[in-house]
Amino acid sequence: MIASKPDVSTLMQQVLYALIPGTLLLVWFFGWGIITNWVLAIGFALLFEALMLKWRQRPIEPFLLDYSAVLTAWLLAVAMPAFSPWWLIAVAMLFAIVIGKHLYGGLGYNPFNPAMVGYAAMLVSYPVQMTIWPEPVAFSFAHIGADQAFQKVFWGINTGWDALSGATPLDAVKVSLGLNKTLDDIYATGQFGLLSGEAWAWINVAWLSGGLWLLQRKVISWHMPVALLISLGGMAMIFWLINPQIYASPLFHLFGGAAMLGAFFIITDPVSASTTPMGKLIYAAGIGLFTYIIRTWGGYPDAIAFAVLIMNMAVPLIDYYTQPRVYGTKRSWLG
Repeated sequence: MIASKPDVSTLMQQVLYALIPGTLLLVWFFGWGIITNWVLAIGFALLFEALMLKWRQRPIEPFLLDYSAVLTAWLLAVAMPAFSPWWLIAVAMLFAIVIGKHLYGGLGYNPFNPAMVGYAAMLVSYPVQMTIWPEPVAFSFAHIGADQAFQKVFWGINTGWDALSGATPLDAVKVSLGLNKTLDDIYATGQFGLLSGEAWAWINVAWLSGGLWLLQRKVISWHMPVALLISLGGMAMIFWLINPQIYASPLFHLFGGAAMLGAFFIITDPVSASTTPMGKLIYAAGIGLFTYIIRTWGGYPDAIAFAVLIMNMAVPLIDYYTQPRVYGTKRSWLG
């Protein structure tokens, strides 16, 4: 995935820069809740990172300054619902940094993506808190004030907040289809734009722009983003052509959830992903396939986290069978 060989901190910093456009749009549409998520997640991540390094008798400062914990926290902060309670973020970071990363030996040894470990653990344990987002309102930075945000996050006071909460586009469509409504009926409610929910479409365009910048900088290669997007979009296209009344369009799947964030920022984790060129394509295509299956027939509206963890388990096998053949030799598994 990495064309050049920058040090870890330089690599992580460039990924963090690429996250800025999407994060700013999230703040624009959801306001203070994203800021509290971001501050709390990074604070807890650095705290748990330092404690684990001290416990493992490793040098603290070099690892804190490699930005790997900050990147994990940032990815979780933008994936979790705005205005998540502080304890939910603390537990998520505990799973990500302590269990997903350090219990496997720290950076470079973790077989699972730490951010997705934290996210999936929270989604399974606290499905209600993890699926309620505030309604994205244009010019909404102040529609929930800072005082209400802090009351909600730190003391659980919901004054003036519940009336503004709602479901994500993927969640809204999944629930409505479960009530035997058609997609024409669902879209007629006016809550969706041309691609998906209007705010979510713009946010995904911002993730896409950051991802393209990473490609241009050769921080990541094209293999995994392209394979995931083609796999997810292709599956959606097939079923959408079969019955467009019960299967959402490819554009809705690509721009209505976490597909862009996953394609460019999550599955490209150089530690937990496949490392061979063919393996990257298989790994990412598998994530796209499982994402569509879980979204469409599973119990959760979005599925990037589960799909990534499933394919993380398959990485050793994928890498074993996709090692490039040395000229003049046979593949080892062929004997």
